Amino acid sequence: MRGAEAIILDLEDSVPSEGKGLARAAMIKAAARLKQHGLAVVVRVNRDLANCVADLEAALLPDVDAVMLPKVSGPEHIKLIDEFMDETEGREGLVRGVIGIIALVETPAALALASQIASASPRLIGLAIGTEDFSVACGFEPTYRNLFGPCQQLILGGRSHHVRVYGLPGSIASIGDGEAFRQSSIQAKEMGFDGVLCVHPRQVEMVNSVFLPSGAELAHARRVVAAFEEAAATGQGVVALDGSMIDLPVVMRAKALLEGSRRIRA
Repeated sequence: MRGAEAIILDLEDSVPSEGKGLARAAMIKAAARLKQHGLAVVVRVNRDLANCVADLEAALLPDVDAVMLPKVSGPEHIKLIDEFMDETEGREGLVRGVIGIIALVETPAALALASQIASASPRLIGLAIGTEDFSVACGFEPTYRNLFGPCQQLILGGRSHHVRVYGLPGSIASIGDGEAFRQSSIQAKEMGFDGVLCVHPRQVEMVNSVFLPSGAELAHARRVVAAFEEAAATGQGVVALDGSMIDLPVVMRAKALLEGSRRIRA
């Protein structure tokens, strides 16, 4: 997954029931190895209580940046996990609150509580939509037409509390059709997603090529910021640039684009 912002070590769906213990041991070694290469590490834990507790006890390590909670049911679910993480960190002598939570929304009931989930814990650093499970729960195919509304609702819920949101308005599992995945990534960016969850290395390069602004886009953003700051210095609140009015919301979008580019390149 070269070029990814973070590597997700999965203890849930990709691991059969009889292999959970071995997977936890392998996860600990993998997290340490990835951290040595300067990569951010996320561990996706199981949903059922017994395995979730065992997963968290194994995953709360200095090498882990966040845990991903699948099939989140609501804000109380997040608060319960937060409390357990805090107790475990204290018991293990770790700095409390450093390891974040990414909530995976996979049911209509959880989507309806997106805003409350986003504000349930200071650890909550991201929301993500599990398009495959969500589509199954809704009884429809994971297409752009079916997922546009749910994805937009999740984005609004995250934005209301300044939480980053990840997702794709389409199937994440179709690794054989690169063009379809690229188009879904373009749609994800246009909708306002901060990134995409990938399941195959070749998807990472496609996502980065879509989300990383072009040289022309960056140059225009810099001109927008410079023009506005020059106008502000003379007491003006708006300025014209290339036939368009530049005011504060436009400048904020330009600054966000520049910051996003810096983060992706880093």
